[in-house]
Amino acid sequence: MIHVTEILGNISSLEWAFRAENLSVRRIEVDQWTAQKSRFVAYDDFGEEYVIRLPRHTQLHDGDIVAYDSVANLVTIISLKLQDVMVVDMGSLSRQPFDVVLRTAVELGHALGNQHWAAVVRGTMVYVPLILDRKVMESVMQSHNFEHLDYSFRPADNIIPYLSPQEVRRLLGSSTHSHHHDCDF
Repeated sequence: MIHVTEILGNISSLEWAFRAENLSVRRIEVDQWTAQKSRFVAYDDFGEEYVIRLPRHTQLHDGDIVAYDSVANLVTIISLKLQDVMVVDMGSLSRQPFDVVLRTAVELGHALGNQHWAAVVRGTMVYVPLILDRKVMESVMQSHNFEHLDYSFRPADNIIPYLSPQEVRRLLGSSTHSHHHDCDF
């Protein structure tokens, strides 16, 4: 069992990227919600147990280094697994009368808000993180019977390139953005 009390750096930093060329890498896969917790237990891809106890309000990011063993030439990094995103396409509303557009937009906003689902609007697309079982989210959308809206579920990695950093944080939490820590070697 390995105890983790701090983030040592991020593999995307120049210092660690260079150093990692000569290291064995182990990965701990966590979902975007677990990455926002400061205390949890996880296992790397070799089955080693890690007890994560970070300072309050610390969030893990993809590529964060949580363990380094210079003797074994081993580094353990966080591999962030993003959930899918529900994508609501409102593009077909452009061919509808204004009152239909307004009613549909308000009804969609009400449906999403009533569920307390975060949403990001970009152009005619509305992005909603998959925070429940997909069938539950589909059921909510079907129960409202939105005539002029299509929706689908897509991998978050396919959506991120189309969003600003602020929109990504709103949609997926801040766990998707890499950051750089000072590193001591």
